[in-house]
Amino acid sequence: MSDTIKLISPVDGSVYAERPATSDAALSAAVEAARTAQADWAARPLAERCAAVAAAIDALEAMNDEIVPELAWQMGRPVRYGGEMGGTRERTDYMLKIAEGALAPRRHTDRPGFTRHVKPEPLGIVMVIAPWNYPFMTAINTVVPALAAGNVVILKHAAQTLLVGERLDQAFKAAGLPKGVFQNVVLTHGQTEKLLGSGRIDHINFTGSVAGGRAIERAAAGTFASLGLELGGKDPGYVREDADVAAAIEGLADGAFFNSGQCCCGIERVYVHEKHFDAVAEGLAEIARGFTLGNPLDQATTLGPMAQARFAAHVREQTEEALRKGARALVDPAGFPANEPGTPYLAPQVLVDVDHQMSVMREESFGPVVGVMKVRDDEEALALMNDSPYGLTASIWTADEAAAIALGDRLETGTVFMNRCDYLDPALVWTGVKETGKGAGLSEFGYYALTRPKSYHLRQSTG
Repeated sequence: MSDTIKLISPVDGSVYAERPATSDAALSAAVEAARTAQADWAARPLAERCAAVAAAIDALEAMNDEIVPELAWQMGRPVRYGGEMGGTRERTDYMLKIAEGALAPRRHTDRPGFTRHVKPEPLGIVMVIAPWNYPFMTAINTVVPALAAGNVVILKHAAQTLLVGERLDQAFKAAGLPKGVFQNVVLTHGQTEKLLGSGRIDHINFTGSVAGGRAIERAAAGTFASLGLELGGKDPGYVREDADVAAAIEGLADGAFFNSGQCCCGIERVYVHEKHFDAVAEGLAEIARGFTLGNPLDQATTLGPMAQARFAAHVREQTEEALRKGARALVDPAGFPANEPGTPYLAPQVLVDVDHQMSVMREESFGPVVGVMKVRDDEEALALMNDSPYGLTASIWTADEAAAIALGDRLETGTVFMNRCDYLDPALVWTGVKETGKGAGLSEFGYYALTRPKSYHLRQSTG
């Protein structure tokens, strides 16, 4: 009897979808089909591959009216925000636009009598293990460049967003990709680990928890598959003395609370120059108080439930621990009738009088809570921003670009923002340090991560 994967909706706790896990025989056949298809796919002209991928995204966009409520049922994002097709389109268009240059041979012409170049070659079978929080965009970050580069893709989506994998599968089928080039599978954790350890996968891209990343590394140990891991985050924001305070409040609030705080690069802690501390803390709290927490299918809802009740419980526990240790809450949860312990519906919260002895300031929350600390100067802010096991992004709010760059050079992070946050620019590499993981996505570096360099050293005949 096969395992069944159930998708429990955060909207009402019902089983929104369930699918049987792909059988071991079917999974083996899928891998074999991928291997068979890869050489022919890679041999096709780059323009043909890119056109097929673009057609698939067109097909995906055509489904968006159905996808938006599906997303609300699956992971709780309010329908008023319209889904993810804007970011999906932006990233796809950029990656396809730069494909020719990124995948072109690097030629060396400084030695007469020789033809010398380095050519990027596809890795083979790329397995994408995608998360639920931005289920289309995070998958597309790897799927699009992987296919454009001549790889084939096996997608295993999070159980929380089962239908996203199916939608992507429909889109690539509609675009007419050859059999085996893109396949969606439904797997248990045990099946996933077994496949990763089989040596049949050439590259693994995983977005998820630190524990999940460690499990991926253990499963793939000894196979020599390359890895891209985007794991935990605790992204900081810093409001300098010269900042535009109103803009900082608006930007940081969006970074902290959008998607119920379930953003890989969302703002989870804020450090504010003492001159502006009261204004920033109260400004963030005022915005938080204005959210409407409720059913994400209601157009009036601006803050939906978290994806699972246990995620909300974790944030509640962090908040309660901080309060026990002396923190002060600026937002009264009583103002949010939908906020109920034991449910995924969680009121937003701004905490002050916090310090780094509290887990809410050092360990990932991934929910609608943010701690705000007063600092004297850049040096104190820098020390606190780096005091974390994670390093994905950091956001500096200032009128001084040189100061932002100087601070950025010393920040232990993958991306430095100035006067914005919580955004992936497809022209810039997406990467992290420390326990946030390793690897690269988007930009030309995303193509480098999905190819291997092959050198040609050709000496011309002298006969």
